[in-house]
Amino acid sequence: MEMETRPWGDFYVLEDAPTHKVKRIVVKPGARLSYQYHNHRSEIWTVIDGVATVTLDGAITTLGPSEVFRVPQGAKHRLENKGTLPLTIIEIQYGSYFGEDDIIRLDDDYNRQ
Repeated sequence: MEMETRPWGDFYVLEDAPTHKVKRIVVKPGARLSYQYHNHRSEIWTVIDGVATVTLDGAITTLGPSEVFRVPQGAKHRLENKGTLPLTIIEIQYGSYFGEDDIIRLDDDYNRQ
């Protein structure tokens, strides 16, 4: 299982196929991913453990374990962990391209481009 570390936590690539990619994402308490969008993929998130605060095109939703959230291709979105325990989600990506360079960041706490 391939793991990558980011300032907000870690992700593990569980499957990488031509038609989809599956990741296990762990967000540290108090951390959040960049406010971003993708030109080539949509995502489906399932909360496994913890509480997720999700922003989608400016609207904020809170999700708990077993809840599912869809991020359409091109939608501006952010995943955040406001809790005191790690947040774990499974992310399924669908589309035509799944590279990390398809992340267009609009706002980032860690000053990444």
